[in-house]
Amino acid sequence: MSRGRKIALGIALVYLVGLIAFAVGFGIHGHKNESFKVIDSFHLETWFHLVGPLDFNKGVLYLLIATVLTLVIMVSVARHMKMRPGRTQVAVEWGYDLMSRLTRENMDADMTKRWFPLIFTLFVFILISNLIGYIPLPVDTENTFKLFGVDIPSFQIYAAVTNVAFPLVLALGVFFAYNIEGLRAHHGFIGYLKSLIPPGVAGPMLLFMYPLEILSNFLRLLSLTIRLWANLLAGHLLIDFMAGNLAVLLGLQLLGWLTLPIGVAIYLFEAVLIAGLQAFIFAILTAIYLGGAVSARH
Repeated sequence: MSRGRKIALGIALVYLVGLIAFAVGFGIHGHKNESFKVIDSFHLETWFHLVGPLDFNKGVLYLLIATVLTLVIMVSVARHMKMRPGRTQVAVEWGYDLMSRLTRENMDADMTKRWFPLIFTLFVFILISNLIGYIPLPVDTENTFKLFGVDIPSFQIYAAVTNVAFPLVLALGVFFAYNIEGLRAHHGFIGYLKSLIPPGVAGPMLLFMYPLEILSNFLRLLSLTIRLWANLLAGHLLIDFMAGNLAVLLGLQLLGWLTLPIGVAIYLFEAVLIAGLQAFIFAILTAIYLGGAVSARH
């Protein structure tokens, strides 16, 4: 029997024994937990007040961590480039080449030189922000446990983008950027509005299509925001739900062990694929919107 098969059989045996132990120890009957709310762990509890309307909470903490990691990684790689790169340099160079190629495909050389730094930074920053959202940290101050007589916040996976304000601010920056570029390229407001006319559309159809084009220009703001926010929030909720929240909600301990493999599978899927995919989509849409804003469509 191969080593992999032995490991798989060992995991299956532990899982089966665990099911039996939970069934014997806690029974197979539960009760609905009316006080438990799945979304509560995503609420932002103010840890301390800074100045004016500014508060410090776990959302701000995760943003600071993502910012520091982005700066440290990029500066470190830039200062220690090697002919035989390590894994970090290979990953950064791969991301750099990918974003550079996609940026050049959507805008001319002058615009690429001007906007590529922003697009690449958005990609790296959102990617790092998403990835650290899958590292359990003691940030759930609404639920604590005792350690040597001290209240310690519970460990939780949390991503800054699960708060809609963060992706909204990023999307607003992109929205203003491509509209300002469009105004500049088409010599003012009237020229920019004319550039939004779909090619080949004239006559009565223009009365129907043109307002939709204007509306779609503003809907991009919602599209950028909701895509990033909803995907990460839904993923984290599913992980929490399958990894134990469903069991707590129904008051059935056995269910937590039963759904744990599903939670692990969703966790791996989200951390390996979705975190990078959403960063990529946000960055490439930024390049597309910027390039499209300066192109003549009629």
